[in-house]
Amino acid sequence: MTAIYTWDIFSSLDGYGSHTGDWGGYFGKQGPELLAHRAELTSQKQRMVFGATTYRDFEEMLPSNQPDPEELDAWVKNMRNLPATVVSSTLKAPLYWPGQATLESGDAVEVIGRLKRDSKVPLRSHGSVAMNLSLMAAGLVDRIQVTLFPVITGKTGHRLIFKGASDFDLQLLEHRTLDGHTQELVYRPTLHG
Repeated sequence: MTAIYTWDIFSSLDGYGSHTGDWGGYFGKQGPELLAHRAELTSQKQRMVFGATTYRDFEEMLPSNQPDPEELDAWVKNMRNLPATVVSSTLKAPLYWPGQATLESGDAVEVIGRLKRDSKVPLRSHGSVAMNLSLMAAGLVDRIQVTLFPVITGKTGHRLIFKGASDFDLQLLEHRTLDGHTQELVYRPTLHG
């Protein structure tokens, strides 16, 4: 049996994963239902998986000299305390991650293929766009969980999520509305054609 691998991403309606404007981390649309749902998701046993860019982003946003700042949302605190695997040929050990991080170099498809076979808990990757696009093309992503915020970031959008991706058919597995305006959509991707 192989572990379920979920690619978890935040997106604006126009497909951007982040922004350069003043929207805030959740595009300014976080609410109590979203935050409680995210806290519940990250309280479950699982292993986080990150590529180098996302790990560096988290390291910058969540500095090691502040192991558990009060201002962090509960789900971020939970996520930081989960074990993590970081796939990178450029980062050097040791990595700072409160839940303990393992650094794996090499091809992400090979590393995650092995991790899926060996892991006794589900795998979740938040962000890590380039890595996850290659994992999707290799058929290793079992679920894409898109949290779709009700904004269009035409001028300030940064990191277009699916730019350069292969074509995929998506089977909707779950959906929910949080705080009356934010959609969470969980799909099973299948390479088209």
